[in-house]
Amino acid sequence: MASNLSLLAGPDALRLLRERGLRGDDVDVVPGASGGPKWLVLAGLDRALFAGLFQGRTRPLHLIGSSIGSWRMACVAQADPVAALRRFEAAYIDQRYPAKPPPSLVSETSARILDALLGENGEEQILHHPWARLHVVTALCRGPVGVEHPHVQMLGLALCAVSNLVSRRTLGIHMQRVVFHTAGDTSPFSGLRDLPSVHLPLTKENLRPALLASGSIPLVLSGVRIPGARPGVYRDGGVLDYHLDLDFGPGEGLVLYPHFYPYVVPGWFDKSLPWRRARPANFRRALLIAPSAELVARLPGGKIPDRVDFERMSDSERIRAWNQVVAESERMGDELLELIAKGRIAEHVRPL
Repeated sequence: MASNLSLLAGPDALRLLRERGLRGDDVDVVPGASGGPKWLVLAGLDRALFAGLFQGRTRPLHLIGSSIGSWRMACVAQADPVAALRRFEAAYIDQRYPAKPPPSLVSETSARILDALLGENGEEQILHHPWARLHVVTALCRGPVGVEHPHVQMLGLALCAVSNLVSRRTLGIHMQRVVFHTAGDTSPFSGLRDLPSVHLPLTKENLRPALLASGSIPLVLSGVRIPGARPGVYRDGGVLDYHLDLDFGPGEGLVLYPHFYPYVVPGWFDKSLPWRRARPANFRRALLIAPSAELVARLPGGKIPDRVDFERMSDSERIRAWNQVVAESERMGDELLELIAKGRIAEHVRPL
């Protein structure tokens, strides 16, 4: 058995993997979930996957992310995804804050991380990539959720949480999903009906604000206003689409999903609701690649990084721990490439 990876596939993906193995040409969609520092456990896997799996590709590859997932996908949509991922990783790990930083400071730091991620020409490369089609998920806030005052915003989030207990659909009262993308009329997500959704083109004017908004965690970062979009405050796309339990559109190709967990939680408010998990129909074509329990046990503290690390560790301790996580994550990438090269990936896949 694979020692560093958990490989889980829906029935359609499992059939395709048994027939052909994992080939870049068979992939239609790559999702990137919300989760803050959790993404670091995927850093080595991302670099291994995106260094060469899609070389020579000509048909569109749809990359969709919310929050930190949209930033990872913005790296993949650049000409040199590995270099972009390394810039992102270094800047992300090096962020530092005083105790209880104000949202304005966290937003300023996030903007600098985004500058490092995009480098000199990242925006142009994303907007004009020959085959990568980036989709950035944001949430346009209504009512108290759109207010910056923390007590009012907290009241709005509490109302969201209570109504979400009844149904995820009630979140549409408080927020609207807005997806900024480079796919034009080819987007496989244009038919989303689970929540109120709007689709807008990514442009030079809105690309940075959209990415900042997608990662603007309520109460932690300031909300963002996006030029050319509907007026209002945009926040973290993960509030609505935490792990992207979406209809991934028509087609028979794979949904290749590097993820930090072996399960998918639909929305931010579903994290504490064990009965609220992904709809199987959405993941029939999905191959989910997650760290194994054995790998997680080897991480500092025996856990995947999270935002609480900023509070319970000094900067030096956290940076050291996060670099250890990235080093361990490279085992995932090495193991996956070996399974692909030997044509043995289907032997290690379990049903999702």
